[in-house]
Amino acid sequence: MGTSAFAVPTLACLFEEGFNISGVITQPDKPSGRGQAVQPPPVKKQAYELQLPIYQPTSLKDDSALSLFTALAPDLIVVVAYGKILPPWLLKMPRYGAVNLHGSLLPKYRGAAPIHWAVANGETETGVCTMQVEEGLDTGPVYLYEKATIGPEENVPQLSERLAIMGTSLMVQTINGILAGTLKAVPQDHSKATTAPILRRTDGYIDWTAPAPKIHNRVRAFNPWPGAITRFRGSMCKVLQTRPVSAHAGEPGTIAVDRRSLRVSCGGSTALEILQLQPENRKPVSGVDFANGARIQAGEKFERVTDNS
Repeated sequence: MGTSAFAVPTLACLFEEGFNISGVITQPDKPSGRGQAVQPPPVKKQAYELQLPIYQPTSLKDDSALSLFTALAPDLIVVVAYGKILPPWLLKMPRYGAVNLHGSLLPKYRGAAPIHWAVANGETETGVCTMQVEEGLDTGPVYLYEKATIGPEENVPQLSERLAIMGTSLMVQTINGILAGTLKAVPQDHSKATTAPILRRTDGYIDWTAPAPKIHNRVRAFNPWPGAITRFRGSMCKVLQTRPVSAHAGEPGTIAVDRRSLRVSCGGSTALEILQLQPENRKPVSGVDFANGARIQAGEKFERVTDNS
């Protein structure tokens, strides 16, 4: 059971290892991109290439879902970035239960966006773990985990790809241990739990009163979605790549330009260089090219976006 690109390496690895995959459950095709053309999930594309049976139930709460899983009769369910909570009846069906690959070191960052929030919060270490799925949200006991450092310039797509590959061997070890009866899951310390809620559009709105390192981390975390968004001369801009630099005078949001850089004053007497950004309805450009094209005047500012603006 998986949907996003994070789940693809695990599916491919389980296939290569020779496990009998009775079915691949993924979410329905959805509109995507500027043209909003209906696109299949990445896991569906991989399953199709591997010639595996594909199922896309719209809900896990109706009789058709029960009939589907009863017919598949799984001994074990492997869950990776599926995107829906499994109902209690489904967790009880397989004799070996359900095991999930999660993109954090539980109990830290329980929830839908663990990799995004680890980067946004400036963590220097994260990892992947396998856990027994239970009714709570990422509260089940942990089988195995592997740690990974987060590079200071690493963004979410880069880190996600690395963790997804790390998780493949971890999942294989976990399944083999479960089937052999040699691996036991260890309960989490719930007192140390933190959350990683699903991303909202407003999470990407840049607050220039925040210190530059914090804004930099959120730029790394929230691209491509929801994007790190600011406003310039009434139009939206998506900030794609940044670098904290030596501070310069000015109120938060104030822009300073020279021949080689575009810098923005931030909170706490800090500053951020914008290396790349994307003006509304245009292609990405370097900060310097944006500044030259816009002919930025002294004292001009990037403004914070609000839902009312």
